[in-house]
Amino acid sequence: MQPTYGSLCAEHAWPRKSRYNQTEPMPIESLELENYRQFRSARFADLPSMAVVVGANGSGKSTLFDVFSFLQDALVQNVSHAVSRRGGFKELVSRGEDGPIGISVKFRESSGRLVTYELKVGNDGGKPVVEREVLKFRRGQTGKPWQFIDFSRGRGTAITNEAAYGQAGVSEERKEHVLDDPSVLAIKGLGQFRDFRVVAEFRSIIENWHVSDFHIRDARPSVDAGFAEHLSTHGDNVAQVAQYLYEHHRVQFDLILKKMKQRVPGIEQVEAKETEDGRLVLRFQDGSFKDPFIARYVSDGTIKMFAYLVLLHDPKPHPLLAIEEPENQLYPELLTELVEEFRDYARRGGQVFVSTHSPEFLNSTRLEEIYWLVKQGGFTTIRRASESPLLVNLAREGDLPGALWRQGLFEGAAP
Repeated sequence: MQPTYGSLCAEHAWPRKSRYNQTEPMPIESLELENYRQFRSARFADLPSMAVVVGANGSGKSTLFDVFSFLQDALVQNVSHAVSRRGGFKELVSRGEDGPIGISVKFRESSGRLVTYELKVGNDGGKPVVEREVLKFRRGQTGKPWQFIDFSRGRGTAITNEAAYGQAGVSEERKEHVLDDPSVLAIKGLGQFRDFRVVAEFRSIIENWHVSDFHIRDARPSVDAGFAEHLSTHGDNVAQVAQYLYEHHRVQFDLILKKMKQRVPGIEQVEAKETEDGRLVLRFQDGSFKDPFIARYVSDGTIKMFAYLVLLHDPKPHPLLAIEEPENQLYPELLTELVEEFRDYARRGGQVFVSTHSPEFLNSTRLEEIYWLVKQGGFTTIRRASESPLLVNLAREGDLPGALWRQGLFEGAAP
């Protein structure tokens, strides 16, 4: 009888692993999309540690970032929930197509093994289902990949001799399994069990992607005093995280404060102050005034820069950080420093995806980091700046990427 994975059995459950005890990053090498809204057939290849995406309004920048959120939603809940949040299958699938919707992600493990995760989502009588889900590793450049999981509509097989992977002369051994719902991902069901370590680690990577949906209005109000180690996607717990960094990671907090003093004139101190009714508020001390300002009285740019610094100096970077238009509310003069902050974050192990409408932001990036989206006939194609001979030659002569973009030389992606 095939095992069914619904509720967990304690004796077999794999302890849930967070990114904060995970030491090996798994950066994305490529991303392929099929029938996902504007992306009827598109591929990001040879992705660097920091990727910057530009394009005209409606070209698909937000849709690209939504792919990361979709995978997280499908993993934490199920595919049906993730599709419903986006208006249903007909709203999510590319115009004129019946599906399936396809997402393929390639990672490179620290050991050098190429990991491929393929997900195809179909529509069964109005209900979204996992049409196909495969997680496979390749041995060397020419070796046949081992499919650690291979599932369709809640049924499939998984490797049982994972520990022998890569050993000469050893063949894969597989066992059939059944999930309790055809819209549940196998990496969720099997990733809860210690027999499937590779699946569990891959699941942890996706769970801990950070797709920012930061809003100034959420970062201003006071919040209940409590414990928060890491900034939320909305930024509504920035005071709690600042307090945590001050108490437990003083080096990082002092570095954040030093950079705030350098980039926001007049700022001498930032503190998370607990009020009499047990709430935390951020207070900013301006050297020109005796009393500190609470968060609701300081500028949008000050709040946003502080929140970004808190996020980017997290002691343990997210495996993937995706931020749309970080330049909003910030002075153009600060964007060069912000690009360097993103790049430093990527060096410490957190891959960064950023979209922008700012030529000033783009001026501080490198051609190999820049992708641009072009919408033609209702669908989006992806181009890379470093693959354009014209852009490469002009950059070699000293022209900055943002200036070239403003001149319309990123064909089909004018600011």
